[in-house]
Amino acid sequence: MPIAAPPLARKAGAAQGITVVTVGFLPIVAIVAMFPAVPAIIQHFSRDPSAMTKVPAMVSAPGLTIAVLALFAGLFVDRYGRRRLLLGSTLLYGVVGSIPFFLDSINQIYVSRLALGVAEAAILTTLNTLIGDYWDDKGRHFWLTIQGLVGPFLATAVIVASGYLTGVRWNGIFLIYTVGFVAFLASLAFLYEPASDATARQMLGIDEERTSFPLREATAFGVVTLLASSLYYVFIINGGLVWQEIGVMDSGSIGRLTAIPSLFVMAGAAIFWLTGRFGARWQLFLVFALLGTGLAAIGLIHDWRGMVVAMAVQQTGAGMAVPTLIAWTQRQLPFAHRGRGMGIWTACFFFGQFSSPLLVSLLRQATGHMQGAFLAAGIFGLVCAVASLVVLSRRARPSAAYGA
Repeated sequence: MPIAAPPLARKAGAAQGITVVTVGFLPIVAIVAMFPAVPAIIQHFSRDPSAMTKVPAMVSAPGLTIAVLALFAGLFVDRYGRRRLLLGSTLLYGVVGSIPFFLDSINQIYVSRLALGVAEAAILTTLNTLIGDYWDDKGRHFWLTIQGLVGPFLATAVIVASGYLTGVRWNGIFLIYTVGFVAFLASLAFLYEPASDATARQMLGIDEERTSFPLREATAFGVVTLLASSLYYVFIINGGLVWQEIGVMDSGSIGRLTAIPSLFVMAGAAIFWLTGRFGARWQLFLVFALLGTGLAAIGLIHDWRGMVVAMAVQQTGAGMAVPTLIAWTQRQLPFAHRGRGMGIWTACFFFGQFSSPLLVSLLRQATGHMQGAFLAAGIFGLVCAVASLVVLSRRARPSAAYGA
């Protein structure tokens, strides 16, 4: 009796890609949306002498939770499945993200922000895992590139909406988190639990019988991601202080001068797409080289024209960084361990976010000014660029997908 052929695995298409790209933007909303609202929230809690400290800390609170819990989210992804965890986390995001609209206690809002980080840790880990499950290497590069191109436009829309909602009511900004319920419905409608990635693994040269966790590879991408993330957030968190050091004090002027070079994030995403055929070692070299060159130049310039040019270089590296790191990591993870692996990646990336301002503060104290800290960070980035190229070139093998 002939043996029936196994059913074909469901193939992800545009509906899954668009859903993954848009839902993956939810954790960015948690940071971007809050900045226009910070002054209004501080003013509302002006009677609390610690408001000046608590409110900014409230903005970054989800990042700390993500760094702590991302690995555990990865364990749940591998054990209980992708789709179920994503549905639960998007629903939780909508609830705890919007609940501060009904609160009038700064401490209660802070706790809700920590809970939001729980949802974000699961969302980030699950979506990054699904990108690896749904598509082969070419498909991953395509959708990660789309994510990098669309991100700046979505961020602009969120900032505009945040300003409007804050103008209506001091905590109106938290209504924007109801987008989590829309993400839940979209995920429910379009995302599915992947059955296997056997075809992709064979194509990428990953041993089908491998069952042990790839600890060596995880250590490599974890360390590289931590270093890249620390450099990635140097300008995002401290860029405004450099503008002031070169004499641009007005926030409106800073915003206008920053607008054009910020669009170079899309150039970075395009470079990621165009350089995919050269392998991860050359892409990582470019990420560190662009970030390092841009940061070092920001540390050396003395006028706004040079700042704009240096920012454009740095933002190009920033636009290339996240998709490069994710794609490189996903290529090294077999299906059975992909959730844990992406949990490690997420934890390292957000610990880099948490540690970056602390490291920059130490550099600023050592050099005496913020530009000196940027110069030191830039030089470190260039060292990382050379080191990543040398180390990964030694590890690359003609038949292996790891680190190539």
